[in-house]
Amino acid sequence: MNVGTSDPKLLDASASPAAEGILAPRYRAATLGMVALISLIAFEALAVTTAMPTVARELDGLRIYALAFGGVLATSVIGMVISGRWSDRRGPGPAMWTGLAGFVAGLLVAGFAHAMPMLLMGRLVQGLGAGLLSPALYVIVGRLYPDHLRPKVFASFSAGWVVPALIGPAVSGLIVEHIGWRWVFLGVPLLALPAALGLRGALRSLDPPVAHNDERPGRMLNAIGASMGACALFLAGQEHGWRAVALLVPALGALIGCGRQLLPPGTLRAARGLPSVVGLRGLVASAFFGAEAFLPLAFSRQHGLSPTWSGLAISVGAVGWFSGSWYQGHLAKISRQALLNRGTGLMAIGTIIAGLATFAATPVTVAVLGWLTTGLGIGMVYGTVSTLALSMSAPHEQGTNASALQLCESLAVAATLAIGGSLFAALLNVSQTMAFGANFAITVALAWLANVVARRTNAPNQV
Repeated sequence: MNVGTSDPKLLDASASPAAEGILAPRYRAATLGMVALISLIAFEALAVTTAMPTVARELDGLRIYALAFGGVLATSVIGMVISGRWSDRRGPGPAMWTGLAGFVAGLLVAGFAHAMPMLLMGRLVQGLGAGLLSPALYVIVGRLYPDHLRPKVFASFSAGWVVPALIGPAVSGLIVEHIGWRWVFLGVPLLALPAALGLRGALRSLDPPVAHNDERPGRMLNAIGASMGACALFLAGQEHGWRAVALLVPALGALIGCGRQLLPPGTLRAARGLPSVVGLRGLVASAFFGAEAFLPLAFSRQHGLSPTWSGLAISVGAVGWFSGSWYQGHLAKISRQALLNRGTGLMAIGTIIAGLATFAATPVTVAVLGWLTTGLGIGMVYGTVSTLALSMSAPHEQGTNASALQLCESLAVAATLAIGGSLFAALLNVSQTMAFGANFAITVALAWLANVVARRTNAPNQV
């Protein structure tokens, strides 16, 4: 891909593609703008999780509390599908600017809400905007940066998630306590708009693809079906007994049945090549976030840690993720296939060790070291998978395939958390240890399955 002059004789050694980095003059504004946007999206997602109990109490919205989270996931699924289609047909610009407008508008509606239905409406618009943004940013990476720089870009994206993961909940708590929960929503637009301005030049330099990707019929209907299934999963998590099962089973059916139509053919059976790359993203994300959902509770109930110490223990995983991502982007001297094999292997080992937090006799430091290992593993895999998906896609397919990556992650994580949450609730009255053990067993199985699928990606074996 050519982002500058096509005559190599006009490029001196210091400006050659091999010598440039992601902060070289031609890339600097785009890199900083994208990382800033991702950091703000990450901060908002984590901060809202901390603020929502206060919001629901003040707005008398506990009855629709789950929809404030499930609705965002549902509309983001629709946004991802639209973004992939627009990016392939018209370039990433329209999807990115529309997504930014929706994200900001949703935050403003939620921030000024005086009733829970109004806040829910803002969250739905916000989710649609965030869904539009994510694949468009991936397409910008695919079309602006050469292949050897993409791992570094995705490493910087991971950095954009780590800082919010470390400080987001604490900062959100301070904002809610001392300023007011509304500023958790209203503060982000003040920073998001300036951050996006750095992308104007990069977007102007990109022409829309000449070819068009043939879209499978019924794609939008399947997106709506998958989004409704995802939303129903959150509602099922609020129920108990047969009512939960009555919601969970059809929700999973809609999620899997409609979701598979939005992914490359063969994804669910891990066909070699791109389908396995997309499926691998869903497996590693669901293994990581499935374990992360229950580790703080295990630290609290099985080991008696305070919320502060439980949060600090969990943050080790974010540090590991960043370290693994930085390694794959800047330091690794091994092939991408080796990165996938080793990363998923570390995740499998790490989830086993972290899962020992189930047992009160296990030292907390052992479980924390396991969680650090899990973070290192997913950090090595996550950016590598994103790089592979772009390198396996023609320019007119990058939007659809970037959308598929993120759809697979969102749907797989939603299904894992729903199944895990229902299983935990069913077993909790039988045995607390059994309830935790069953959930960690699921994440271990997902991590080991990821190690198997990683070997089917057809990733290059050369460095």
